[in-house]
Amino acid sequence: MTWRWWGFAAGFGGCLFLAVATSPVYAQVSPFIATRGAPEFHGRGWLLALAPIVVTVAGLCLLRWWPYLLLVAGLLGSPFVLGPLTTMAHPTLLSLAHACAYPLAVVGVLASAQGLLSNGSPGLGAALVGLAFGSRLFGSAIVGAGWLRGDLTRPAWHAGMIVAGFALLAPAVWRFRRGDPMAAGPPDTSPWHWRRLRLVIAAGLALSLVLPLSLLTTDRIAGLLDVSRSAVYRHPLVAVAVAGAITLAVGLCLAAATGLWSLSAAIAVATAQVAVATPLLLAYSALAFVGPLRWLGALTGAAIGAAAASSRWRIPAAATLAAAAATALFIAHAATTGQPAKLADQHSVVPGVLLLVLVTAAGTAVAGATAPVLAPRGAIPAVLGPLVGVLAAGGLQTVQVTYVRENGLPESSYLNPVSHLTTSAVLLLAAGAAIGGIGVAHHIAERWAERKRAELIRQEAAAAERDRLARPIHDGVLQVLALVQRQGPELGATGTQLATLAGEQEVALRTLLTGGAAVARPGVEADLRSALSALASTVVEVSAPAEPIVLPAHVVTELTAAVEAALDNVRRHAGPTARAWLLVEHEPDGVRVTVRDDGVGFEPERPSEAAEAGRLGVAQSMRGRIADLGGTTTIHSTPTEGTEVEFWVPLPK
Repeated sequence: MTWRWWGFAAGFGGCLFLAVATSPVYAQVSPFIATRGAPEFHGRGWLLALAPIVVTVAGLCLLRWWPYLLLVAGLLGSPFVLGPLTTMAHPTLLSLAHACAYPLAVVGVLASAQGLLSNGSPGLGAALVGLAFGSRLFGSAIVGAGWLRGDLTRPAWHAGMIVAGFALLAPAVWRFRRGDPMAAGPPDTSPWHWRRLRLVIAAGLALSLVLPLSLLTTDRIAGLLDVSRSAVYRHPLVAVAVAGAITLAVGLCLAAATGLWSLSAAIAVATAQVAVATPLLLAYSALAFVGPLRWLGALTGAAIGAAAASSRWRIPAAATLAAAAATALFIAHAATTGQPAKLADQHSVVPGVLLLVLVTAAGTAVAGATAPVLAPRGAIPAVLGPLVGVLAAGGLQTVQVTYVRENGLPESSYLNPVSHLTTSAVLLLAAGAAIGGIGVAHHIAERWAERKRAELIRQEAAAAERDRLARPIHDGVLQVLALVQRQGPELGATGTQLATLAGEQEVALRTLLTGGAAVARPGVEADLRSALSALASTVVEVSAPAEPIVLPAHVVTELTAAVEAALDNVRRHAGPTARAWLLVEHEPDGVRVTVRDDGVGFEPERPSEAAEAGRLGVAQSMRGRIADLGGTTTIHSTPTEGTEVEFWVPLPK
């Protein structure tokens, strides 16, 4: 078994922990088969509210140690499972342990999927993300509707799943005993880089919303809406919807702070989670008394969704499954003349199984399809865990305001949301459209990145080929052209014409060999070698390194202008037959450019006399430019022996 399968097996073991932790028997609120109420602690105390937040943030900071996170999650969740099988009591400490087990399991599973995707296993990673969603639906299916919680076989099933989870996790704990660095996101950023830190901060703030919202009492909601207290009491869903709307608004802002890709993925997956709540409630109720069909249907749907997420066609497959599930919901609503609760009352097995399989498969596939988009940004654990969970909770609260009759009051029935099955169908269509849009945008972004990489490779290959050709041409053709240029006038008028043509061809050939070799960003960086090589002529010979010298554009501009000023002095003062040589050196801490000529030279005090007379070519065009760049200018000249001007500019930090 390779390390990839070890990682997948450990993540699957974490999914078993999630299936147990999500069970309505243990969870305070199940987000999949029940609608959420107002955010209250119900006497549990601030400790039980704060503990999951602290544990989640700590887990997001320790993603590379995800096997140990899953191990701790399994240990914390075991006491509640073993309790019904033994005489163990459930004190507050055990409640606190279970409250921490669920977020640790979520973060651990998603971190293992992040590691698989970052290590080049997109199929396994996407399938594991889908299973993280599907396993929670499977956990709800084992228990089913609220009145089935007394199943005597359930504790034994849960205990077996916990043991199997530990068995699958054990090899990965040894294999990744030094951690899995790829699970923490892109390796080119430090753990405390803003790209990673903002994900942790956004997730922590999103989870912390429950604290201020728990203080949003009925009186305060009435004051916020400027209505009477009795009106809020008569319409309790309004208070729940207000809390949900606030949660959605703040959660979307926090998701947007982590990036547009994270925001779009969080919206798609959260929409799918909200959409599956009502259909699952209907399916579980319809399959209440038909043995294992309920959890077999959920297991089949999760397997189909995971298989779709692991394929190359995960985006169209997820969108197709979402559309198929929405179509099934529309048909169920129309076939029952707008009263889908009949399927539950009549215990219709076939429609219930079909709805359960399609809805579970759609939700699983949508979640898995977003994973490859988030993996390059290291955002899977934070976005598909805490942020999606908060957005789904807010959406479940907000959508309840639509579950009312014409008089504005809900039906006094456990199946009240089922009467509005078309709302879930519309949300599934929205999730399918969202995942399709993400897929198209991701495809366009990948194509653009591939073109950019191909262009960079082409430029580097062209530069390498020019450098390869430059050496033999410089040693052969250019020297011949220079020889013809120097000795041509000695042959008369025809020789002079040949010398002129040789000089022109030498300049053209040098420009061809050096032009466009730099790989630099226009307007930000430029290649000093190309800029100075372009100054070569029949009387100016340039010697530069084979590799581009990429510097800030303004440095290249100013240094080139100073060199041009030095060459202009050669043309004007060194004599009509003077030649110049330009040497470019790329040093570890700076760039040195030397301009030397074989002209008449001058006395050492002449530059000072020229400056006093108002001729500032040396003082401003040369020394001034280089001084502004933090460099130095050195001039050496002796009468009849030529002049040497040396510019040195430090490399920018």
